[in-house]
Amino acid sequence: MRNRSRLLSLLLLLTILFWAYRSHLFAQNDKQGHGQPAVAEQVALKPTMIQASTCEKVENLIPVRESIVFSVSAGQVCCFTAFDPVPQAAVVYHRWFHRDQLSTQIKLRLYPPKWTTYSVIQLRETDKGPWRVEIADTNGHIYDVLRLSITD
Repeated sequence: MRNRSRLLSLLLLLTILFWAYRSHLFAQNDKQGHGQPAVAEQVALKPTMIQASTCEKVENLIPVRESIVFSVSAGQVCCFTAFDPVPQAAVVYHRWFHRDQLSTQIKLRLYPPKWTTYSVIQLRETDKGPWRVEIADTNGHIYDVLRLSITD
């Protein structure tokens, strides 16, 4: 009888601890906004970038002539990115900088379950020199920075 009483007491204690922990979790979610996922869940909903490169062109969603040095005579440069998985629809930006000055920002949409996308800039004689492309989300998180040069 004594062992049975100890077992019941232990089960009661475990039940109380379980409900206390569960109440703590609900309180944490309420602090973050009712009905909103916890921070860890929000991070898990971000797309995962699996590839980023600069290239002369993109054909059939495949980068062609990947490089970091491009001749202005090529006429254009592309920034290619691939994401897998994409848990929910999202937006990323390709921010093109020439000599540390923002030249253009291109908004690109991503869709589940995986997505590839790219942006293109047209080259002019005045575009020679160092460039970089920042790949970022709407919250300012930078996935990657690609550096390239435009030459004669």
